[in-house]
Amino acid sequence: MKYTHRLSIIIFLVAFANTSFVHAVEPEKIKWITFEEAVKLNQKEPRKIIVDVYTDWCGWCKKMDATTFSDPVIVKYVNQKYYAVKFNAETRDTLRFNGNTFAYIPEYKANEFAVSLLNGQMSYPTTVYLNEKFEVLSPVPGYLKPAMLEKVLKYYGENTHTTTKWEEFQKTFVGEVKE
Repeated sequence: MKYTHRLSIIIFLVAFANTSFVHAVEPEKIKWITFEEAVKLNQKEPRKIIVDVYTDWCGWCKKMDATTFSDPVIVKYVNQKYYAVKFNAETRDTLRFNGNTFAYIPEYKANEFAVSLLNGQMSYPTTVYLNEKFEVLSPVPGYLKPAMLEKVLKYYGENTHTTTKWEEFQKTFVGEVKE
């Protein structure tokens, strides 16, 4: 009888651990959406857009996903202030936006939308910042550590770029990311 009772408790604890407890500790993630979804959401609630331009073969893109884009400070800020878009530069899918059609360009081995966002400078990963009117604020090429991404996110997210030069902003910026 004692052993049966203990076994029941153990089974209960294992079942509990495999359901609600595990789900309660999952870290929050960036809510990545398509560009089309960002356009629709932006009509209701205008926000800046961050576009992660990546390729499937890019090791630095994967590293940025695993480290930078999973940092809790980055996740929280992006989800609050931006619409986050992942865009595979090599997609062969056609994108329609603002009366334009963006298709795959074999010479670039990339989609025309990525070529446009990156001004033809095809470098992966590149993080592109757009304002609420879908105008490019800046493409930022290369792998960014969480502290650097936080700095750029807040520079545009707080509209500091409208009043302060980047060089001045960097001198006084104090971030939350712990490195």
